[in-house]
Amino acid sequence: MATVATNIGIMDKAYFVGRNEILTWINATLHLHLTRIEEAASGAVQCQMMDMTHPGVVPMHKVNFDAKTEYDMIQNYKVLQEVCTKLKIEKHIEVNKLIKGRPLDNLEFLQWLKRYCDSMNGGIVNENYNPEQRRCKGLKERNTKGPHKPSKSLQTNIVPNISSIDGGESVGPRQGKVPSGGENSAGQIDALTEQIMELKLSVDHLEKERDFYFTKLRDIEKLCQSPELDQLPVTTSIRNILYSADAKESSAEAKDPEANQ
Repeated sequence: MATVATNIGIMDKAYFVGRNEILTWINATLHLHLTRIEEAASGAVQCQMMDMTHPGVVPMHKVNFDAKTEYDMIQNYKVLQEVCTKLKIEKHIEVNKLIKGRPLDNLEFLQWLKRYCDSMNGGIVNENYNPEQRRCKGLKERNTKGPHKPSKSLQTNIVPNISSIDGGESVGPRQGKVPSGGENSAGQIDALTEQIMELKLSVDHLEKERDFYFTKLRDIEKLCQSPELDQLPVTTSIRNILYSADAKESSAEAKDPEANQ
């Protein structure tokens, strides 16, 4: 496996495959509807392609098909990198470039991925592989093992639409209609329970994102405190931005770092 991946050089015919062919390959194989290469920047598509090529190797419950923040995208690429390591695939994944959504960077990686998958299965799609079922199964396991939002981008919506809840009003059908039977009541309870769960997951998601960026800022602060950088003008400007009370103050101090000295 490692040999196949390593032999895909920059002048390989794989890198002359056009974006339309790549999109057609992705959509036909995974039953998706991507229209742009950068829509695959989250890493979820790449993970499922490896799941199709090597059944049972990819932990699909860890793959977030609704990843929109850099934090969630990085988690998907971590899964992909772990799979490559397990399969002894020597491929460097430039995550920082891919998550920016740059078309060329993502196209090149998908060209490599197509060449790799074709070399493993001869270009023949596994007829026993059900991509939608695998995404649904991964989503169910994901919801039971950890707090994540359902996918609304790459996969077909699984959770039914939920009507909004008006604050302070009792829950019931609109326009004062009485439910015709127990099934309607049970359906509403399920819908409301699902909405409450989504709200809880959303809060958890925001907290994780907050912690992610706080850690980055803390690392920058530590770097600015190092002796070799402490007295540099650019370090002073960075500290002014970090410690400013608001955005306006931050902008002014960054332009004139000596203003407060």
